Amino acid sequence: MTASISAIEELRLELPGLDWITDEGRVTRLSQDFSWFSPVLNRQLKDKRADVAVRPRTEDEIRAVVGACARRGVPITLRGSGTGNYGQTTPLAGGVVLDMTGYNAFLWMQPGVARAQAGIRLGELEKQTKPSGQEMRSMPSTYRSATLGGLFGGGFGGVGSINYGPLGAPGNVLGIRAMTIEPEPQVIELRGAEAMRMHHLWGTNGLVLELEIALAPAHPWLETLVTFDSFADALHFADKLANAPGIVKREIAFFAAPISDHLAQLAAHLPKGCHTVLSLVAESCEPAMQQLAEAHAGTVSYRRTAAEVQRSNRTLMEFTWNHTTLHALKVDPTLTYLQSGFVPGRHVEQIIEMEQLLGGEVMMHTEFIRNVAGLMTCSGLQLVRFSTEERLAEIIGIHRARGVHINNPHVNIVEDGKAGGPLPPEVIEMKKRFDPMGLLNPGKLRDWPVKAVPAEV
Repeated sequence: MTASISAIEELRLELPGLDWITDEGRVTRLSQDFSWFSPVLNRQLKDKRADVAVRPRTEDEIRAVVGACARRGVPITLRGSGTGNYGQTTPLAGGVVLDMTGYNAFLWMQPGVARAQAGIRLGELEKQTKPSGQEMRSMPSTYRSATLGGLFGGGFGGVGSINYGPLGAPGNVLGIRAMTIEPEPQVIELRGAEAMRMHHLWGTNGLVLELEIALAPAHPWLETLVTFDSFADALHFADKLANAPGIVKREIAFFAAPISDHLAQLAAHLPKGCHTVLSLVAESCEPAMQQLAEAHAGTVSYRRTAAEVQRSNRTLMEFTWNHTTLHALKVDPTLTYLQSGFVPGRHVEQIIEMEQLLGGEVMMHTEFIRNVAGLMTCSGLQLVRFSTEERLAEIIGIHRARGVHINNPHVNIVEDGKAGGPLPPEVIEMKKRFDPMGLLNPGKLRDWPVKAVPAEV
């Protein structure tokens, strides 16, 4: 612990009616996310924890905590359900973890748009929208537990991004309501591009209270696994399916061998050593999808209608994106992963090249996605047989040297990871506007150093 106990006690004495969490085990758990996916981050962050956590349930309670912390210079780390992978919710300077999961109301819905509080779980949000024939445009594989605010603060894309691109693409997030971190907190509505200046910054430059998001038309999705003997056949099938304009789809993932061997819960449907394409297509498009599969020597080994998925409460969505990594780590905990972006129009060529260069050491897993310009490409979540940190850096360099973009998931600084360089001036101005004292998640932005709780209040 890095904070003076007196500072934390004063917070609790000032606000005795709040849901304070002081049990050491629970505070430790609330100070962590899935950064253990990375052996590098696991080494760096495993002993970091907050001094206390609090779970507010109303805007007034949030305002009270923020104001009390600001008056004492106590750092605040925001979290939803902690399903991120970069240590976003791990405090580097102790202080208070502000658990937003109790602030979770669904507020309203109209055709094409919905608004909810930041702590709502995404599965619950879709339960509210589905009766109207609408669903989320982008749904992470962790949707059962992930929160809307966590998706905005630390997420990228997910199931549905094949149609609507990453969450940061214009039109996906319409507005947010955010609170400043100061002794007298202010609440401000941000719209459009201005709202996106808080996106994917790990809760370092503003406390998001509500989000207004665009919705997509819902379809009865057919879930399938198609297996192949050939890497090239599987990849080309996935690409043709992704680009087929008449086939309505929500998800396409490509797993090169031996990734399928690591999906133990699906083992009965995946012959050992096979290459696999996982897809969600509209049930009406099944004949066209099957025709494509047959043309590429694929075999449908698993098929579930939307009604069957609903009855079983088991969906292939939970084997996509970084859930693939989670399932693989359960089988082989020595693995780790990369996050990559391929060049639209060259993505198939680049995937084949990287498989030829690193196959066996780096296992190819790609998710088909439209980029912010609307072009079809792949986002990679390759599995890596980890040996040393030096070799991991070499592998990243091999990708970058061949034009494959790497969002490094083994660093804990925003600029070094997803941001990929210095923050834009407008983002820095947003930080100064909403967190003038530098108390939000300190240590995660390069130009804002770690600030521990002062020794005396």
